[in-house]
Amino acid sequence: MNLKQELQTLNDKLDKYRRKLAAAEQRGDNAVILQFNKEIAALTKRINSIKGQQSRQMNSQSADIRAMKFNRVLTKAEQADMGKLKKSVRGLVVVHPMTALGREMGIDKVTGFAPAKF
Repeated sequence: MNLKQELQTLNDKLDKYRRKLAAAEQRGDNAVILQFNKEIAALTKRINSIKGQQSRQMNSQSADIRAMKFNRVLTKAEQADMGKLKKSVRGLVVVHPMTALGREMGIDKVTGFAPAKF
């Protein structure tokens, strides 16, 4: 299971436990309240760990892309025919500003990164 799927399942479990905790608090069931508080704390810790892993992966991926020798903003015509562009430029990586990688890198426009000038 990749990190994104694992994070989603953990968030789903956390939501379910919070709802069950609220129901137990209404009933006044102290044993169940303690159990769910422990489980919520453990899930929160695991979620934070996974988010840290995702951040480290994104940073390393960003550094690899930034290490490429050449980059430039892609024109609208190039963006429209991305398949042709990728076939003509060997090793091209296109980063969109609305993706997680694009936000991490702080780019404003669709940018292509390549080992050689294109």
